[in-house]
Amino acid sequence: MTLKYLIQKEFLQIRRNSFMPKIIFIFPIMVMCVMPWVMNQEVKNIRVDVVDMDRTTQSQQLVHQVEASNYFIFNGQKATYHEAMKDIETSKADIILEIRDGKYLIAANAVNGTKGSIGSAYLSQIVSSRQPARPNGTLSSERTLNSKLSTLNLYNKGQNYKVFMIPALMGILMMMLCGFLPALNIVGEKEKGTIEQINVTPVSKWSFILAKLIPYWIIGLLVLTVCLVLSWLVYGITCQGQLVLVYLLAILLALFFSSFGLIVSNYSDTMQQAMLVMWFFVVCLMLLSGLFTPVRSMPDWAYMTTYINPMHYFADAIRTVFVRGGNFQSIAHQVFALFCIASVMAVWAVQSYKKNN
Repeated sequence: MTLKYLIQKEFLQIRRNSFMPKIIFIFPIMVMCVMPWVMNQEVKNIRVDVVDMDRTTQSQQLVHQVEASNYFIFNGQKATYHEAMKDIETSKADIILEIRDGKYLIAANAVNGTKGSIGSAYLSQIVSSRQPARPNGTLSSERTLNSKLSTLNLYNKGQNYKVFMIPALMGILMMMLCGFLPALNIVGEKEKGTIEQINVTPVSKWSFILAKLIPYWIIGLLVLTVCLVLSWLVYGITCQGQLVLVYLLAILLALFFSSFGLIVSNYSDTMQQAMLVMWFFVVCLMLLSGLFTPVRSMPDWAYMTTYINPMHYFADAIRTVFVRGGNFQSIAHQVFALFCIASVMAVWAVQSYKKNN
């Protein structure tokens, strides 16, 4: 019965806070409705300068094809390569296509390496597709190979980047709500002095810690439900696997971050200190998890950190369920790893709480 009243106290504190209920529900709505549009690694709107020195029918057809592409913004034709290079140097253009004596030169601004390399690849495909046949009537080896290849996408057939990002955004929301809020809750009580009133009561450590965690677990699951509904209503994207697996992964992630938030708060004396420490670890866990970039592209020493990074296991598992429709056997390894890491953090959270009777 003691736990029941402690949980009731936490919900009353949240409700009486004029700011907290608003941020709890406005934050996930804004993230789900805005971030999938802007957190997009698809390269589009590449500004192209064309230097056509041949002025032939074939070269003009190529220019019109580049102009009609959805990936490029045709920046106009320049008289010389030097003039086009000035646009590159002043960031008015991203790529130069020079056509001279039937040969093609593609020069890209690689300050943004991703945009430069992918934009060059797009433009190279357009140029290759317009290569003329050989004198004997045969196609070039590259075109012959391309004509024999076909691509079949088993998952995310439309190659929609939002399908890839929405599960990651769910993990970020769970991390923020279930990690920061419990940490700031306890540190806030320390600053106000109200936690001393709890310390002199016969309330056990476990009861006190669970009372701090359970309300935010419930809030996290409600937010996850809102995210799933918004994903369906706004983008028409639904989970391909069992929803119960998504909730299982969310519960384990919430257990880890809420426990981690309590550990930080137990060792912190001020809210500012707790915020800085939480933000340091959260950013590291997020950037090293593979939410945005493939972990295999990391150096070996950085890749080794993924073995103890719960966000990596969560991102891998939820994308397996959400995008591929995997079953429990497909994510059993990630579930076991999350459970072990979260359990260690939960025990640490209880042991690190100093209660003076």
